[in-house]
Amino acid sequence: MNTADRRDLLSELKKFVRRSPFYSKGTICVCLAIGTILAGSMYAGRARSSATPSFPIAVEPPALAPQPIPASLVSDKGKFRIMAGGEQVGKEEFEIGQDGANWVARGTSEVKSAEGTVRVAGTLELQSDGTPLHYEWSTQGAKKASAAITFSGPSATIELKMEGARPFTQQFTFNSSQIAILDNNLYHQYAILARLYDWNKKGAQTFSVLVPQELTPGSVTVESLGQQTVDGKKLDELSVKTEDLELDLYLDGQRLVRIASPTGNAEIVRE
Repeated sequence: MNTADRRDLLSELKKFVRRSPFYSKGTICVCLAIGTILAGSMYAGRARSSATPSFPIAVEPPALAPQPIPASLVSDKGKFRIMAGGEQVGKEEFEIGQDGANWVARGTSEVKSAEGTVRVAGTLELQSDGTPLHYEWSTQGAKKASAAITFSGPSATIELKMEGARPFTQQFTFNSSQIAILDNNLYHQYAILARLYDWNKKGAQTFSVLVPQELTPGSVTVESLGQQTVDGKKLDELSVKTEDLELDLYLDGQRLVRIASPTGNAEIVRE
C-alpha cells in the first residue's frame, strides 16, 4: 500500500469512527472523542507501516519515561448508559474477569447517530499487572472495520481491515510496556486505567496510551482528586487529562460508575 492509499484509508476510518453524537467540529465532549483530541496532543513515539517507510507521528517524547506500576485488576460486569444533552444516545455492556494467569476485558456498545446506529465490540487480553497482550475491535455502521493488535514489550503491531480497502499493518513503539487501551465507545476500559493508577502513591501519573480505532498512540495523565459527594454518595474522583481534553472518572470503591466531561454535555452513567 503506497502513502496516498494509506492516507485515504486512515481518512475513511476516522470519518467512520467520528460518526457519533459526541463528536462535533469545535466541540469537545466525553471521549469517544478521546482519539480525536489525543491525536494532536499526546506523545506518539514512532510508528512503522509494513508497506511504507518509518515516519514520526509526533516529535517530542516526555522527558522521563514512566515506569510500570503494579496494577490490581478486579472482576467486574455491568452496563453503562451513554448520555448526551440529558438524553440517552447509546449503551454499553462489559465484563472484566480472570482467564487463567491473564485477564480479559470484553465490551460491546451501540451508539445512535444521524446516520444510524454504530455498533462497536472490543476484547482486551492483559497480564495481571495490566500490561496488554492482545486486543481486537470491530465496528458496524455505515461501513465495517476491524483490527487485531499484538503487543510485545513496548511495541504494538496492528492489522487493520476496513470494508472497501486493502488491509495493512501498522506498528507503534511506546516508552513503556504498560500501555493503557482507551478505545472509542468502550468506556469500561477506563476502569482498567483506574486500576493502573497507583492509589497509594497518588499525585499526577502519566501512562502510555493507545486509541486503536483512531490508530493514535500517546500519553495521558491521571490524578486523584480525593472523595467527592455525588447524588448524596461519596465517590473517588480521578482526573484524566491531555493537553486538550479533561475527563472526570467517579468510582464507588473499585467500580467505575460515572465518566463526565467538565466542559461538555456528555456523560457515561452506570446502570
